[in-house]
Amino acid sequence: MLDAALRRRLDPWLDRAGRELARLGIGADVLTLSGFALALAAMMAIALGSYGSWLALFLAGRILDGLDGAVARVRGITDRGGFLDIVLDFVAYSGTAFAFALADPARNALAAAFLLFSFVGTGSSFLAFAAVAARRGLETRARGIKSLYYLGGLTEGTETIAFFVLCCLWPRQFPLLAVLFGTACWITTAARILAGWRTFGDGVR
Repeated sequence: MLDAALRRRLDPWLDRAGRELARLGIGADVLTLSGFALALAAMMAIALGSYGSWLALFLAGRILDGLDGAVARVRGITDRGGFLDIVLDFVAYSGTAFAFALADPARNALAAAFLLFSFVGTGSSFLAFAAVAARRGLETRARGIKSLYYLGGLTEGTETIAFFVLCCLWPRQFPLLAVLFGTACWITTAARILAGWRTFGDGVR
């Protein structure tokens, strides 16, 4: 929901940094993989109950996740880069939910399972819409120049990052926060299914 507005504010800063990184010869894929490595380290920090370390690692990884696109816009967007970016993002977010279950199984496991179930809904609806949109040649730049169609919703990247930061600040409230955010994810999934039904409904089955 907030991604498009946030991108308009952040993109000038990211693009400036991206041009400098590209000038130094740093590739977008290197940043993507480095961001994912930080996400893995952040997952381990959560599992060990080190929430302060997690916050620093997680936010650093998200910064690199923003910079990889900025570098790609300078050096050229590639299918491999787009593929890596979206797959590793989904793994990073779902892995973070799993890490909270590991940190306190008795308290967090059921809520984490519901959250992961919700992520399947948002992820599959997002990717299915993008796949059909690509086949039809549909494009959007509402969330910047991307390698695939980005369909918005109530829970996008900005909201997901904010949710995990809240979980880090109040880890004992993870079950409640996960149920609330998971419910919002299902609202997003329902809206995307409706959008797909309307956008691609040019035939009768």
